[in-house]
Amino acid sequence: MTEATTSAAEGGDTLTRLEQEGEIAADYLEGLLDIADLDGDIDMDVEADRAAVSIVSESDSRDLSKLVGRDGEVLEALQELTRLAVHRETGDRSRLMLDIAGFRAQKRTELAELGAQAADEVKSSGEPVKLKPMTPFERKVVHDAVAAAGLRSESEGEEPQRFVVVLPA
Repeated sequence: MTEATTSAAEGGDTLTRLEQEGEIAADYLEGLLDIADLDGDIDMDVEADRAAVSIVSESDSRDLSKLVGRDGEVLEALQELTRLAVHRETGDRSRLMLDIAGFRAQKRTELAELGAQAADEVKSSGEPVKLKPMTPFERKVVHDAVAAAGLRSESEGEEPQRFVVVLPA
């Protein structure tokens, strides 16, 4: 086998593994929705080398908002439980991302704007800017936005008070 063939085979294996994670997660979440008597459809995808599963509803999403909770706290817990369900089935640690009723997608947009604004502030003032404490998901989105603006950032502090500091170039 050539090196290119080996890389393609590994890429196919990774995609298959991530699709399997998504299917396991979808089965787990469908069971959860049944138990909670909530309506929702499961969408699966692979994004940025991780399985991505979304629970969406064509009807009023107020019921699904119960699964998001205040500031996404319930969503974070459900994501961890879903990752554990995948781990139990596969034996491998999962980096699966869960979104419910578009909460993470909306949050990602807001955080990208926050990161860009902080980068603009640092560019104009020349001084570092410290942001409020965030979850790992939130920090990652901000780090990406800051990098896209041509600056660098670091995370500081200890969980759950870990925060992003945007630094001058």
